Amino acid sequence: MDETVPVLIVGGGYAGLASALFLAHHGVRSVLVDRHPTVSVQGRARGINQRTMELYRPLGIEPGIRAAGRPFDGESGVVRCESLAGEWQWLLGDEARTSLPDLTACEFEMADQRTVEPLLIEAARARGADIRFGTRCLSVEADADGVTAVTRAGDGEQRVLRAEYVIAADGFRGAIGPSQGIVREGPGATQSWVTFVVRADLSEIITKRAMFWIVSNPEIGGFASFLSTAVEDQWAVSFTYDPEKESPADFTAERCAPAARAVLGADVPFEILDIACWEEAVGIADRFRAGRVFLAGDSAHVWPPAGAMGANAAVQDAHNLAWKLAATIKGWASDALLDSYEAERRPVAQALAGITVRRQEARFGNGPVEDDVDDTLCTFGQRYHSSAVIGAEHDGVYGDSVHQGALPGTRAPHLWLDLDESGVALHDLFHDAFVLLTGPDGEAWTDAANEIAAQAGFPLRAYRVGPSSSRADLADLEGAWDTRYGLGGDGAVLVRPDGYIAWRRPAGTQGDPKAQLTEALHRILRTQHL
Repeated sequence: MDETVPVLIVGGGYAGLASALFLAHHGVRSVLVDRHPTVSVQGRARGINQRTMELYRPLGIEPGIRAAGRPFDGESGVVRCESLAGEWQWLLGDEARTSLPDLTACEFEMADQRTVEPLLIEAARARGADIRFGTRCLSVEADADGVTAVTRAGDGEQRVLRAEYVIAADGFRGAIGPSQGIVREGPGATQSWVTFVVRADLSEIITKRAMFWIVSNPEIGGFASFLSTAVEDQWAVSFTYDPEKESPADFTAERCAPAARAVLGADVPFEILDIACWEEAVGIADRFRAGRVFLAGDSAHVWPPAGAMGANAAVQDAHNLAWKLAATIKGWASDALLDSYEAERRPVAQALAGITVRRQEARFGNGPVEDDVDDTLCTFGQRYHSSAVIGAEHDGVYGDSVHQGALPGTRAPHLWLDLDESGVALHDLFHDAFVLLTGPDGEAWTDAANEIAAQAGFPLRAYRVGPSSSRADLADLEGAWDTRYGLGGDGAVLVRPDGYIAWRRPAGTQGDPKAQLTEALHRILRTQHL
């Protein structure tokens, strides 16, 4: 072998880069390879929801993403029109970016992939990730003990890597999943699209910026989409084509120019800068794991782009998987913990696929239909049921609304807290360790957690939460602890590194706290030792 590494990541989009970042944050080395020479100038995914921002925030990259999103600060809503110079019909108004202070400390951010991906690369490399663009993965062969992969760099150099695990983030047409016998379920490719970036001064046409324009125009053969990019006077135009009549090679600047003129609807000078073809598809892999190989992002699931759920799901896949790989590689958990990745993320993907198909049909149908998707529920209401959760009683991924209670298998409810005279959001604490939360009288729980952490070298922190007048470690600044967690003075909840409730003990629970907490950790991590 030319080199060995704990985790090989194939694919440098959101799923791959987020995997490299989160693994590095947990102290796990990875090598990421991507066949492209660098990140794309295509803006692609732009909406970063509040849940994804919660994952970025403790890593210190939230300010950079906010800065990257400043060109989009004045944008909101979705427009339908025959051309940009024509009459606009607003399908969604300003409420599309409403703050949710009761649910989270984070805001929905608009920042396109061409500016966010470099931030992820920089942050991952700073933590030790090895990211190699211009490098193809030629083959992956898995066995019981690991994976052997052959890569080829742009200069032709081939290397043989040996990894404990592989994350396949190689996209909808990726070959790694099928090579491991994984099959995609669903209709597959449903439309072929071409997207081109155009430079034009549209200040006299666009007086109010939307997040997204849907252009219905017979001159382009149906529908096109139009959106801004992070670069001033650069815009992205997308339209569908028939792959039986045209191929990606047919889409030159001359071929795309008539579509640009039809979308603009005015005699405005423009220049086409970049052209890329892609497929809209619907499908979910029948497995997200094949032994030592895991699928994340578009290689695991794909659906229409409506609602920006695909890119966010990719990052959240990576976050869910990273802490579990770290726990397994570092010996805190057995390999069986990794089965919970598919058990948790695949049902979410199935639910989101149905939601986004419905939303896409509403937006691009023959007549505009009101978009009835509850974005707040989609973002914060995802529920898990797996071996890494004890006592989950819910059925299905989503309930009727976001439940602000600390129940196993749900995201821990948001709180604003005072820690050492500094305000913190509760989810700022969930990023590199399990966290035990208890009431102001729960000293027996915190003592037990601290003893386990010290004896086993296990990443576990514990805090007592209560009013400022109590002797709690974290002061509840808004008085929401009792309502949202319902633990009384000495109940306890165990929160996973991804911010999900793993286990709960109500107030007045009898028994030895250390023994109960140890047993819970053993069950969650699928191991008999820490």
